[in-house]
Amino acid sequence: MSDQVESLEPDLQRIVDEARRPVALAAGARERLLEAIRAEPAPQRRAALAWMLEPRRFALPPLASAALAAGLVGIGVISGLLIHRDGPSAEQRAAVVAGAPQLPDSLAPRAVKFVLIAPMAARVSVVGDFNGWDASATPMQTLGTDGTWTVFVPLHPGLHTYQFVIDGSSFVTDPSAPLAPDDGYGSNSVLFVKGSSL
Repeated sequence: MSDQVESLEPDLQRIVDEARRPVALAAGARERLLEAIRAEPAPQRRAALAWMLEPRRFALPPLASAALAAGLVGIGVISGLLIHRDGPSAEQRAAVVAGAPQLPDSLAPRAVKFVLIAPMAARVSVVGDFNGWDASATPMQTLGTDGTWTVFVPLHPGLHTYQFVIDGSSFVTDPSAPLAPDDGYGSNSVLFVKGSSL
């Protein structure tokens, strides 16, 4: 191999000689380098939740936005139907009927199930024209850890307006119901209860 190095052109020979020359470090250079490395702050890992909650901008064409909104509404409706497809239990129907006077079928109250998915809520109630908008009159119950709150309310046939109250202070409309026009106090959800002759 030394024969090959000696047969190189003079410029290449100088480069090879320079590369083979031992490197001399100044006294304390290694310690100064290690100290500088230790002084650097350690890289911080961002928490996955903070990364997911970080606001981002993106733009969708209007048609894609409408399709996305329709898909989300469809998922919500189908989920609500699947979760609550059995209706009120026999005990709940009996409790509604036991306290009501016997009226013609077209005027008799119907048990209506109200549902809200609010996983972070500590308590939820439904308020409306049927209970004087009293937040303590109709508390809702949750049966699991999925955040689904339900209550059955006996309602007479006709048009009713309502909202949900989360933790006693936040009023929210029902995402699965149409909205009434704003009456100056905000929009309310609308529910139409049918009677047999309506």
